[in-house]
Amino acid sequence: MANEFALTLLRWFRENGRDLPWRQTRDPYAIWLSEIILQQTQVKQGWAYWERFMQKWPTVEQLAAATEDEVLRMWQGLGYYSRARNLHFAARQIVAMGGFPQTLEGIKSLKGVGDYTAAAIGSFAFDLPAAVVDGNVYRVLSRHFGISTPINTTEGKKEFALLAQELLPTANTQQPTANSQQPIPNTQHPTADYNQSIMDFGATQCTPSNPDCPDCPLIESCLAFREHRVDALPVKLKTLKVKERALTYVYVRYQGETAIHRRGEGDIWQGLYEPLLTDQVPDGAVLLRQGVKHVLTHRILKADFWLWQPAERPALPADYLWIKETELDEFAKPRLIEILLETLNS
Repeated sequence: MANEFALTLLRWFRENGRDLPWRQTRDPYAIWLSEIILQQTQVKQGWAYWERFMQKWPTVEQLAAATEDEVLRMWQGLGYYSRARNLHFAARQIVAMGGFPQTLEGIKSLKGVGDYTAAAIGSFAFDLPAAVVDGNVYRVLSRHFGISTPINTTEGKKEFALLAQELLPTANTQQPTANSQQPIPNTQHPTADYNQSIMDFGATQCTPSNPDCPDCPLIESCLAFREHRVDALPVKLKTLKVKERALTYVYVRYQGETAIHRRGEGDIWQGLYEPLLTDQVPDGAVLLRQGVKHVLTHRILKADFWLWQPAERPALPADYLWIKETELDEFAKPRLIEILLETLNS
């Protein structure tokens, strides 16, 4: 069954796989960069960022030589900025190692790289026999094999990881089986192609909602379809408590300048810049926007935005930096701040 499952996906992938630029190379740097960008980003959005990064820093040595501010500025708009900081840190790790590590353990030693990302890089760049397990893989496996173990539990993660590894094709998997009626895909990189095939299958065929079951090549062996449980799988326990947080920002404008500061460690948006964040709105400030909602993974932010144009330059905490308003675009900012700043030009 595992043999036929892998072959079916490889056949499907040959006809339906997405043509993505990082799949046209075996360069581990380009592949690693794409995987970090796509960790919390859809392909359509991440593609453009990958191209910009590759154009500005074509090699890991060049990325490592950049400043963190430069990397954060290039990353602006993608969110989850810890990925950008980890990317920059890992680039310097790679340079210090003398090159990209070529073992799973070596790849996992890079900051920001977990089991999935290491398996993806290892299989795509070095043909390492490691199965990827991401959201798409969880969905395809849970539906096809009728697995109801919650995917966000220790038991579930272990069960799916073992199954994914068992299904991973080898050179022998490409040999015809007694029940195979279709031509066997010919590939020099069966592990990489299979990993890409199951991820693409989940992303475009076996989608979270409205999957294309009638045109699915696995429909006859899919337990979820047979048992009318497609919408019920995969199972995920609801454990995340989302909290609300209120923020009050004041845009200080004095003689063509404004004040910003860089957020420190231990909170959201580390290393990014924002206007004056305060609990006390200064006298004379004008409310521009109220209750602007911004949703993060673990919390919902609601921000008020004020404009203050004092007659004299105000005294602010030492970590605030006075810059020309025309220089604002040179500083990496969270998406919420970008939205608030748009009010100034409306």
